[in-house]
Amino acid sequence: MPSTSPTPSTSPDQGAPPAGTPPEADGVSLSHGLKQRHLSMIALGGVIGAGLFVGSGAGIAAAGPSIVLAYTLSGLLVMLVMRMLGEMSAAYPSSGSFSAHAERAIGPWAGFTAGWSFWVLLCTAVGLEGIGAAKIVTGWLPGTPEWAWVALFMVVFCGTNLAAVKNFGEFEFWFAALKVGAITLFLGLGVLAVAGVLPGTDSPGASHLTDFLPNGGEGLVIGLLASVFAYGGLETVTIAAAESENPVKGVASAVRTAMWRIALFYIGSMAVIVTLVPWDSPAVVEDGPYVAALDRLGIEGAGQVMNVVVLVALLSAMNANIYGASRIAYSLVRRGQGPKALGRVSGGVPRIAVLASSVFGFLCVLLSYWRPDDVFSWLLNMIGAVILVVWIFIAVSQLRLRRRLEREAPEKLVVRMWCFPWLTWVALAGMAAVFVLMAREPGTRVQLYSTGAMTLALAAVGYARQRARARS
Repeated sequence: MPSTSPTPSTSPDQGAPPAGTPPEADGVSLSHGLKQRHLSMIALGGVIGAGLFVGSGAGIAAAGPSIVLAYTLSGLLVMLVMRMLGEMSAAYPSSGSFSAHAERAIGPWAGFTAGWSFWVLLCTAVGLEGIGAAKIVTGWLPGTPEWAWVALFMVVFCGTNLAAVKNFGEFEFWFAALKVGAITLFLGLGVLAVAGVLPGTDSPGASHLTDFLPNGGEGLVIGLLASVFAYGGLETVTIAAAESENPVKGVASAVRTAMWRIALFYIGSMAVIVTLVPWDSPAVVEDGPYVAALDRLGIEGAGQVMNVVVLVALLSAMNANIYGASRIAYSLVRRGQGPKALGRVSGGVPRIAVLASSVFGFLCVLLSYWRPDDVFSWLLNMIGAVILVVWIFIAVSQLRLRRRLEREAPEKLVVRMWCFPWLTWVALAGMAAVFVLMAREPGTRVQLYSTGAMTLALAAVGYARQRARARS
């Protein structure tokens, strides 16, 4: 495959830039093994995660039918974030994605803070997803140890990411295809049942929607917070685009289709579920909302069918998060923001970064067994609101880089943020509102404060490093 790598003078991840030098487009050492079909399916699969299949149950129980409004509001916020990120990633393709953009727009300390906090989030998520996948398999094969399944999954996906980026792309292509197929089939059956044309079922009409806000505003707030964090995973496509055959085209295509994907898969499925199943049905939480809906349609073995889908979603997330963590670490190191060993590339793959990310993920699994009540719970709280911190860096970076692009390189604005700068400010106001809501809720307040402490600590270290480099 012919190399499409830019020249060294335009690479953000090639070595450590002098202090104050903004990073440019990277990809000099990484391969370009991802095809457009890989990116398209990664973009589709990225919005269908275990959080949607499992975590939405608690949101429905709290918000009732208004969960549709909650997912709509948070979905609009995510669309704005993805549009901003897409604008910057199309102009400056980088395996560091928002971290490289933050360094370019705000300064090295911002790239350091956003990048390493997201790395901790992804590695911890790898461990959590491994534990969740192992629990499903041990349910099918009782007596087998969970840790052995987690270790197997870690070895498989670490090996996949060590080999070549096209292996990651192929795994994600088929994982995403299965998830997209499952959710599309669910939506199709649900719409037919709601319309009253599915054989063997009677349409419930609007009988389950009469009490739209059963728990008032507080229930809606809980549902809104649950929905915000269910959208995690969308950022992976902008990281992967840097290793595609045509990074600009890949990012532009993924971002432009984000709106209908979010509307269809998230908002559409929530609307189908709360129409088919009473929001206060115990099965919504105990069995999961999708299983409850499939049981309502009289589909035998619905629980096992959804367990397979959730297992696929968890394994897909493990694969994607190991990939994303390794590329974020690689980009940080190539910009002088971490241990140099993590930046070594062999065969077009940052293999040391892949190994380090996988080891950290497995360490999180061990902590869940050794210290579940203190160290592990502290780690979970620490990453609870990282995605919101990342979104704020994205919005602030886009505000600053857009003006610079308009002055210096308007031809790079292949993707443009809608109604700039007004909608960027609206998105920032929305993020601030979510922070306020988290501070009001006892269940999320600890997460907010723990994430804030980690962010401030990383920012202090990043700023100290920036000052030290400026003096040298």
